[in-house]
Amino acid sequence: MMRLALSSLRAVALAVTAASVAGALAPASAATTKLAKKEDASKPALVATFGDWNVFVAEAGKGRICYTLAQPKTREPASLKRDPGYAFISDRPGEGVRNEVSFIMGFDIAAGEDTTETKPNAKPAEKPAPKSEAKPKTPPAPAPVASVDETTFEMLPKGGNLWVKNAAREGALIAEMRKGTKLVIRAASLRGHESTDTYSLAGLAQAMDRLQKECPGK
Repeated sequence: MMRLALSSLRAVALAVTAASVAGALAPASAATTKLAKKEDASKPALVATFGDWNVFVAEAGKGRICYTLAQPKTREPASLKRDPGYAFISDRPGEGVRNEVSFIMGFDIAAGEDTTETKPNAKPAEKPAPKSEAKPKTPPAPAPVASVDETTFEMLPKGGNLWVKNAAREGALIAEMRKGTKLVIRAASLRGHESTDTYSLAGLAQAMDRLQKECPGK
């Protein structure tokens, strides 16, 4: 499945943030409005809100892009500093992409220990270091996961973003989200700090239905 560029995810998040801030500002002057018309036509437009999920539509080079997004209801630990987090589900019919799930965590994410990796044997000439000189091993960071109630999905980190590790399971994740009540994303930073984002799934099913209406398949 084609993946959305990571820079695009950040751009969408910034656009949404900018749009919400702009709504609180005073109306622009006539001259400014005239100059911004062409630029505004390509910006994401909020078309609906269902519970905790907003639905946006934007125009791009290959056609319409539709997506629903939400922010975490809680982020633990609260003392951990990070950029804002977002959950995205996007449709891009012009590119043949449907129901693509991704998350922004707000920090660079550790991949976790790969238990399938084969470690090379030590060279015959090497001698084990004395116990007094041996350095304590740092526990490996846990691999990132997404959980809906009792169902867990492995996630693939790329920078500060997460994707469903097995793209073929994106449909299963969305199906669980449609009928679930909360989504929990667990990931660790490159420094080993573990973070937990909890999303409300209220309104997600309706938001997905609106996505299909705004970006119908060909």
